[in-house]
Amino acid sequence: MSVAPDTSVTLDNRFARALPEMAVAWQAEPAPALRLLMLNEALAAELGLDASWLRSPDGLGLLSGTAVPDGATPVAQAYAGHQFGGYVPRLGDGRALLLGEFVDADDRPRDLHLKGSGRTPFARGGDGLAVVGPMLREYIVSEAMHAMGIPTTRALAVVATGRDVRRETLLPGAVLARVADSHLRVGSFQYASAQAQTMGDISLLRRLADHAIARHHPGAADAENPYLALYEGVVAAQAELLAQWMLVGFVHGVMNTDNMTISGETIDYGPCAFMEIFDPATVFSSIDHGGRYAYGNQPTVAAWNLARFAETLLPLLAEEGDHAVELATGALHKFGPQFDAAWSAGMRAKLGLPTDVDDDMARTLIEDLLVLLQQNRTDYTSFFRDLGRTARGEAAIGARFDEWLARWQALGPDTAAMDRVNPIYIPRNHLVEEALNAGTNGDMEPVEHLMDALAAPFDERPGLERYAAPAPDDFGTYRTFCGT
Repeated sequence: MSVAPDTSVTLDNRFARALPEMAVAWQAEPAPALRLLMLNEALAAELGLDASWLRSPDGLGLLSGTAVPDGATPVAQAYAGHQFGGYVPRLGDGRALLLGEFVDADDRPRDLHLKGSGRTPFARGGDGLAVVGPMLREYIVSEAMHAMGIPTTRALAVVATGRDVRRETLLPGAVLARVADSHLRVGSFQYASAQAQTMGDISLLRRLADHAIARHHPGAADAENPYLALYEGVVAAQAELLAQWMLVGFVHGVMNTDNMTISGETIDYGPCAFMEIFDPATVFSSIDHGGRYAYGNQPTVAAWNLARFAETLLPLLAEEGDHAVELATGALHKFGPQFDAAWSAGMRAKLGLPTDVDDDMARTLIEDLLVLLQQNRTDYTSFFRDLGRTARGEAAIGARFDEWLARWQALGPDTAAMDRVNPIYIPRNHLVEEALNAGTNGDMEPVEHLMDALAAPFDERPGLERYAAPAPDDFGTYRTFCGT
């Protein structure tokens, strides 16, 4: 492996040092012809990285994992997970590598991680590679989520490898470089818990929990029960995250426990999409035949995943098993009220409701609206922007909403505040597909235009009307895939 000469890029391997049992040193596969497709210059600046160097051959080597700084130790991380409810004891980074951790311009530790860098010991028969389309999808959607203020991993770059990858047909290969507060998952704890049960030793589990506390919930270290405080911190972070997903109509599509982070960031944008017609049963994933991860099921699934997390922590919570279960159950029961509070506050903001509108009145108004949206097959995102326009006399949302509209307007909503929280530009599914198809065929212009619109999702701008419009009628039923 060649060594990148830029000494300003220093990657630590603190995860591998702290948890060597969960890290396998590995190298990215060589790539025939690296070519930069997308570079997130704003994120590079935030990270203190030189964008011009990242565009150089050595920079592309870093972004693809084919050349890493001296002293860095790329690793494939081990984790387990429940996939569609079925437990798999050994998953891990089958086509990904943690290049290392570095400190950004704000002294915040961040992971630099690759997807599509080649087979690892966790590949489970896969080729370890990725193709341009799914890597661009993660770039587009994760950056859109960030622009809307939703915690997420960030996409730093997509680099074409010059290698064709066989899926149903031959497709151009690519590597995604992404950044996260960390890649610790519920599945990481499930892996450590399984090791503890096999070996009769909880030292790995304890070290993992201590690592998570130091990285994400440092206040927990001073609590009377640090591991309970860690769990409560993750429950609260996930309740807030799920509320934000629901408020913008985001459907993750594959909420397995290995896709739930300890940091509270959204991770792994595989079969994800944004709901257009409001329907809690909305499913986009081609493999979610039972609707386990449908839009309306997401909070329930999150609580289920958090229950699995609690099970891993029981040996750390208390010496006596029943007491540990009691502590974990009490903390988990906070998820529902925390989610409800965050979601209700968000819906009040989307409707511009004054603070003096009491909770019962607001709840009834919101519940009645959701029924109307589903009955009338209304575009979820457009409705809230049109609602503000209607209150200002600039548009009309239809007679079927008249009675509800009169009740809402009588409360004196703040339409300017509504426009600050209701996005007008989201990654519309037809636009995403248009961009991915173009990018796969070597034309990055549609991706760049879409990213320009999504960078300021709340600011209506002339000339971007097509990016605010729902899918055309002939777009049909939308299905997404894991992209493996």
